[in-house]
Amino acid sequence: MRADHRRGRGRRNAIMAVTALLAGGGGLVAVNYAANASDVTAAAPTTRSAQTISCPDVKGRLPAVPQQAQAEVGRNLRLLDRQTAEANQRLVDTRGQGGPNFVRNAVLGPLTDKRKATIDRIAIAIGRSAARPTGLDALAACNLGLDTSGTQEASGAASQNPGGSQGAGGNAGQPGQPGQQGNGSGAAGQSNDGPTAADFVDITKVAPNVRKVRRQAGASTGVFTSRCGVNKRGQHNSDNDIVAPGVSNGAHHVHDYVGNRRVDFKSTNQSLSAQGTSCTNGDQSAYYWPVLRDTTRQGPDANALGGGAEGNKGAILVPRAVTITYQGSPTSRVVAMPRFLRIITGDAKAFTNGTKNANAHWSCTGFENRVQLTDKYPICPRGSKVVRSFAFQSCWDGRNVDSADHRSHVAFAGADGNCARGFKAIPQLTMRLIYKTPAAPNFAVDGFQGQQHNAITDHNDFINVMTDRLMRQAVFCINSGRRCG
Repeated sequence: MRADHRRGRGRRNAIMAVTALLAGGGGLVAVNYAANASDVTAAAPTTRSAQTISCPDVKGRLPAVPQQAQAEVGRNLRLLDRQTAEANQRLVDTRGQGGPNFVRNAVLGPLTDKRKATIDRIAIAIGRSAARPTGLDALAACNLGLDTSGTQEASGAASQNPGGSQGAGGNAGQPGQPGQQGNGSGAAGQSNDGPTAADFVDITKVAPNVRKVRRQAGASTGVFTSRCGVNKRGQHNSDNDIVAPGVSNGAHHVHDYVGNRRVDFKSTNQSLSAQGTSCTNGDQSAYYWPVLRDTTRQGPDANALGGGAEGNKGAILVPRAVTITYQGSPTSRVVAMPRFLRIITGDAKAFTNGTKNANAHWSCTGFENRVQLTDKYPICPRGSKVVRSFAFQSCWDGRNVDSADHRSHVAFAGADGNCARGFKAIPQLTMRLIYKTPAAPNFAVDGFQGQQHNAITDHNDFINVMTDRLMRQAVFCINSGRRCG
């Protein structure tokens, strides 16, 4: 991964609040992807200590940011990340120094003071053109994670976490507990940031749990397939052009890409439409997801932002197969997606946000029609491979290609398969990724620090860059009950 894709470059920022949507049909739920749109310019720790500083997410707690305040809010959100990176580096540089209160007084205390001043500037900037947000001061204090023995250092701020230290195999997914940390027994290479053996389950011992919506008269039963390969060219970066356009390392974890040949923090509708594609039908859409890693091996980004410097350790696993299909509605015909429609599905912070907005689906080949796991990784029997699958929101408001929260312009169908009033059925994008993984618990999905690399945090991103002509072909195929691609 090239360093200039991860270093600080001031660019436009889309700093918007994230709100939850209603649960959808077929066991799928909508997304609450609270990614930190940040542009870290300070050097991250190049050597990981046994502990790391974890700070509450400020961006995800903000109301919708007025356009007049977006630039200033963006600068200060990036400053918060620089402050944390610098404090983590100081934690590495001073390890073993001072008495029992050294970390609290020399690292966490000054960091809290800096964050409070920066958060105040964010509130003031918003307050100039909208209601000033309240309660943000509570987000200033940061916690110190657990050491490798699984005990918490008496660091003052760390002991003030009333949420306790539920490991990923414990009471994971409790909302309102941003201070959760691992239990010190993570998978190889992941240290105390999970996952643990308790995060894996033998799929042969899980009761069948798959339900399907029954098709009704008028259903659109066709399938349109885009064959886009498996990213053998290694197109990776830690950007997210949907949530954090213009922000280098806006995702804080590494993405795999297929389809559009160049997608990064600088992407625009114009640049996307000018790029080539790995898809055989000319589909220029951007399909991307957090990488899966073999935590028994060291990857080339072991010390890089988005990679090992932010807790995402291990060698990146290339999927053995990627299947991208568009399917119909069980109750009606579908209409065309607009070009440049953006959709995110899943919750990258579901471990601390709770399960409400999760949309992770893990299984094994040969078991997918019977068992889908949300908050556990599967242990597959001999001859079976790990499967990640995603079914995106299939209802559109008929007007917008995106929304301030990146959510409210799309939704899942209800339990009966119908879209809510005011929404139209569109082709439902479904993705299926197959992996040959090392033995459990030695693989993990990339994610944010503090999320324990828990299976429930899996998510997927999509920007529709099909030409109108190709989209019409897909819609005709689906509505006529054909299988095309």
